[in-house]
Amino acid sequence: MVTILFSASDESWEKYRAPLETAFDAVGLDVTLSTRHDPETVEYIVYAPSSGLVDFSAFTRLKAVLNLWAGVEAVTGNPTLNVPLARMVDPGLTSGMVEYVTGHVLRHHLGIDDHIHNQDGVWRPEAPPLAQDRRVGILGIGALGAACATTLAGLGFDVAGWSRSQKTIDGITTLSGTEGLHAILARSDILVLLLPLTEATRGVIDGHALDRMPPGAVIINPGRGPLIVDSALISALETGQIAHATLDVFATEPLPRDHPFWSHPGVTVTPHIASSTRPPTAATVIAENVRRGEAGEPFLHLVDRDAGY
Repeated sequence: MVTILFSASDESWEKYRAPLETAFDAVGLDVTLSTRHDPETVEYIVYAPSSGLVDFSAFTRLKAVLNLWAGVEAVTGNPTLNVPLARMVDPGLTSGMVEYVTGHVLRHHLGIDDHIHNQDGVWRPEAPPLAQDRRVGILGIGALGAACATTLAGLGFDVAGWSRSQKTIDGITTLSGTEGLHAILARSDILVLLLPLTEATRGVIDGHALDRMPPGAVIINPGRGPLIVDSALISALETGQIAHATLDVFATEPLPRDHPFWSHPGVTVTPHIASSTRPPTAATVIAENVRRGEAGEPFLHLVDRDAGY
């Protein structure tokens, strides 16, 4: 019998309980899964950083913490967490992100907003460029970024991706390092932010970065809110250096009602809906990792504590 603590909200427990039980049965594991266990009996924790659990020192038999979210910045630096930490890489999450990014890239590429808002009786037969003539940059080409890059390239967009360390994706121009970052900023008519939040990436889109972009560029951020310096973005929107920003994530969430993003005509706010972990598919990832742990096999999607993701 494997003892598993589910440490997340009551609402999440209602959504995940049945899918997790089904997934553990499917991999042949006999588990006791609950939101309450004696810490000294717990072997795995299915974890949401918002759960309030911050001290792992009492879990003396703990083998791994399995994060329910893709983001792990809230827990990677926890000094009491001394066991493997796995982030969530979920097929449902990936599909949701691809759909959000593709939809908004196409929206800006085709100028759909103009057609929606300019219903004034004026005939404007101005066709957009083809996708092959629109340069899209993606900062962060991990699992989510790579999937988005491949999909957009499949639609014909001129796609380039950037990561801190060099990566290779078939059919995609990939860059790394400071010079690579400057190059991708300079070539991105539409820039998509999918970087993890670390000390190295916090505020990466500041005034200097925005100045490097083509005049009238568009930013789409479904990654992490603090990647952007808000004041710098507002200034760039005011000058027209940035034509529009579609933002799904923010430094403070929910976004305060008096934040200038809400009323700015150059900003689209979406309420952190770009992609969510889906319980049925996420449960299979969690169950497989527990199975691996019990079989002595390597865990999937382990976090590099030094890198922060």
